[in-house]
Amino acid sequence: MFKLNPLTIEQLKRFKSIKRGYYSFLILCFLILFSLLGELFVNNRALIVYYNKKFYFPTYTNMIPGTVFGLGYEYETNYRELQKIFKQDSQGNFVIMPLVPYDPFETDKLDGSYPPFPPSIEKKHYLGTDKTGRDVLARLLYGFRIAIFFSLLLLIFEYAIGITIGLLMGYLGGRFDLFFQRIIEIWNNIPFLYAIIIIASIVIPNFFSLLGIMIFFGWIGITWYVRTATYREREREYVLAAKVLGASTARIIISHILPNILSVIITFVPFTIAGGITALTALDYLGFGLAPPTPSWGQLLSEATEFHVKAPWIGISVISSLVVILTMVTFIGEAVREAFDPKMYTTYE
Repeated sequence: MFKLNPLTIEQLKRFKSIKRGYYSFLILCFLILFSLLGELFVNNRALIVYYNKKFYFPTYTNMIPGTVFGLGYEYETNYRELQKIFKQDSQGNFVIMPLVPYDPFETDKLDGSYPPFPPSIEKKHYLGTDKTGRDVLARLLYGFRIAIFFSLLLLIFEYAIGITIGLLMGYLGGRFDLFFQRIIEIWNNIPFLYAIIIIASIVIPNFFSLLGIMIFFGWIGITWYVRTATYREREREYVLAAKVLGASTARIIISHILPNILSVIITFVPFTIAGGITALTALDYLGFGLAPPTPSWGQLLSEATEFHVKAPWIGISVISSLVVILTMVTFIGEAVREAFDPKMYTTYE
């Protein structure tokens, strides 16, 4: 059975005591889970279809043509239309649709008018549509899912590379340290935006290519801080004692130095996550990010600047979402930094 040590329990208790960070963490976890299950709440496919005494579950199955339900066409069933037909025929058939019966790619155009359309409870466009008639709420939800997982993957890979190199630079020093200092200086002088523009002109950027580019340029930042902290810690008495006792380099770095510089690392976690979200949003806004029609907060922000008078609901929705998410990430980072600060639990004799 997994059992936490007393120090970890104390740290978790302190994290819970910092209310704004703890509740922000719970809300953010809920939003991530909600986005993962987004197809159950925001989707143009029905959750359940009951037809001729048989149940169908289109949400997570292959495309079901309209002929299956007697609609007379071979392409995918329009479940909103099917729901209206079943309500009229009174034969006991029914369709259960998600709360928002639109997906982020679907264009909904009304007869006699042109998008963007304002919020409408009747049409179930709760935050209106964008300039092509796509539901804003659907694009916000799926855009959030892409942005948050992009940022989390960016955090994991940047920190894995940066912390490893920083620890080795700080502990080993000498030629190893000088070599990577020169490498980092060269890396820092490569213009990030120009590199993105060049790559975007050669290939169409996708999720993983953008992630790779961001990791390629992003690991440097945390490396310097970890290197500096490791230089300071390697001269401490507990490290010298571990060397005398014959501890290996890997054991000293992982078991002794790393836990004591954890607060330095954790301090920058919220900035990395927030930076990942804003970087992806900015690249999408400039047209160098994810290819259309991928759901994107940056693309919505671009439309908001274009239609800020005619369709203010687009700008209000995306800017409010960005502010709320980035604020919660910052609160979580503050709480984690305070809770896991080793100085809170260290005594000197």
